[in-house]
Amino acid sequence: MLQVCLNGTRGPGDSAAVPMSPESLAESAARAVAAGAGEVRVLPRTPCGGTSLSPRVLGPVLASVRAAVGGGVGVTTAAAAEPDAGRRAERIRSWDVLPDLVSVDWHEPGAEEDAAVLLERGIGVEAGLWAGTDGRERFARSPLAPRVRRVLVKVPYRSAGSGAEEASRAVLSGLEPPPGVPVLLHGEDAGAWPVLRLARRLGLVARIGLEDTVLLPDGTRARSNAELVAAALADQERLASRAGPAGPDRQHTPLGRARTDRQGAR
Repeated sequence: MLQVCLNGTRGPGDSAAVPMSPESLAESAARAVAAGAGEVRVLPRTPCGGTSLSPRVLGPVLASVRAAVGGGVGVTTAAAAEPDAGRRAERIRSWDVLPDLVSVDWHEPGAEEDAAVLLERGIGVEAGLWAGTDGRERFARSPLAPRVRRVLVKVPYRSAGSGAEEASRAVLSGLEPPPGVPVLLHGEDAGAWPVLRLARRLGLVARIGLEDTVLLPDGTRARSNAELVAAALADQERLASRAGPAGPDRQHTPLGRARTDRQGAR
């Protein structure tokens, strides 16, 4: 499965292709899904361009995007969306239109409360574990860990080279997700494409979109989220053709071994 991230905190200053209004987000989502994306992530924006989790902002965005793609729409409770940690849980309680999945960055203040409120409301929780933080350790100790729907590993390594892949493997090497819980791995900027390829090789959920990068693999500027999705799927096909019958190298990582051991124990 490939998730498309429509905008994040980017705006027109980053790329004219970044959708902002509910209508442009819906159009971008529809085109990305038509190109092959299986899930949509969006960061609702006010008319002035600010990020917000207010129900007056979130509701119209979710309604518009859902009308365009049918479902599978997620958001985030990260500080980038709502800087006031004490206000985030209050915002979640006030939502009248509910997203399908919400990521909670476990290293941020208030993460446990946010996740608890989301679960109380019947909303799927995605545990966000950032490289370079103590999120992974906090999540491992959390009583809510077995209840999350997915684990998201973010590698905020923006430089080119092998660093993004090395940082990804460092996080994954000590990660033990709850049984049956999938893992999504992603990078950003110059690290977005190397990390996406690693996610594919490891058999993990991957993501792409203007939130993560405004550039195609060849370095040219993407004209849309759909173009990024199409490029990711084409990149996947090239990877699969080179891998041959051996398939992804998930067996060569501690994460893959843990999954294999659990499957064998069933």
